[in-house]
Amino acid sequence: MTDSEELTKRCTTILSTIRDEVNKVLIGQERLVDSLLIALLTCNRTQGGHILLEGVPGLAKTTAVRALSAALGLDTKRISFTPDLLPADVIGSLIYNQKDGSFTPHKGPIFTNLLIADEINRAPAKVQSALLEAMQERQVTLGDITYPLPKPFLVMATQNPIEQEGTYPLPEAQTDRFMLKCVVSHPSREDERRIMQRFTEPQLPLPKCCISPDDLRLLLNAIDHVYCDAKVMDYILDIVFATRTPGTFKGLETLTNAIQLGASPRATLCLNLAARANALLRGRTYATPQDVKEVAHDVLRHRILLTYEAEAEALTPDRIISQLLNEIPVP
Repeated sequence: MTDSEELTKRCTTILSTIRDEVNKVLIGQERLVDSLLIALLTCNRTQGGHILLEGVPGLAKTTAVRALSAALGLDTKRISFTPDLLPADVIGSLIYNQKDGSFTPHKGPIFTNLLIADEINRAPAKVQSALLEAMQERQVTLGDITYPLPKPFLVMATQNPIEQEGTYPLPEAQTDRFMLKCVVSHPSREDERRIMQRFTEPQLPLPKCCISPDDLRLLLNAIDHVYCDAKVMDYILDIVFATRTPGTFKGLETLTNAIQLGASPRATLCLNLAARANALLRGRTYATPQDVKEVAHDVLRHRILLTYEAEAEALTPDRIISQLLNEIPVP
């Protein structure tokens, strides 16, 4: 067994332990748990990590993030985004000292390992802009001093797609900085029965820290040992370029007037990272085209801007991505 295979086997055991701990409170959301773990595995990379969870209230979005943070034993802070929130409420501010005329930095809740941004689309653009530097550079500037954020640093945000009153669409620049956008759906009838049975018991299950700091460091560096072949990279490039110029790909000519703006180069990097992380979740040391397919919707759905004609025809980014995956030849 090679060193990479031994490392992957060890990571698979750790990830299974984390999954079991999260599943103490989360039922029937296997894909959501996978997406959270992919975000974790890639959070040390510049383009990786941050995840946006979209779904109606009551689908355990915040519960899932809290369960993961408890299982990892990371420092976690939560911000409930509201229309009256200020940038200083997120990143902190400088406090004036009258005695000596100096300013003392007061660090905000963003100085943490895992930031839960609850209902992120309820805050205006000036608050969203406060997150841009932190999400991209892993640092925050207060006054004329720049402070590095703790490692690892990961933003896990939630938003409700139904309500429009009192909400603000996220700027494209910030949306693009979320590596994944995961749409959380309702559980099945059987899963909801299990939820009802579990949460009507007198003693509710509570997740606890189940891995050591060494295990966590191992996970955060493991993606470097997952191989991505040149053919898989070309497949990723085909998918991303098809979102920009679909007319140049056979079978996708009908999408020429449907896409106003395709995915950015950041999508290429994120698709590569997410595919390799997905391979690691499956216990492999190499990424395959199937890994790319499994993560493509989460990586691309928030990076494709549709035309008015496409919206009038009830097209969605998910339908377009499915068409791309069906038509583009698999290596």
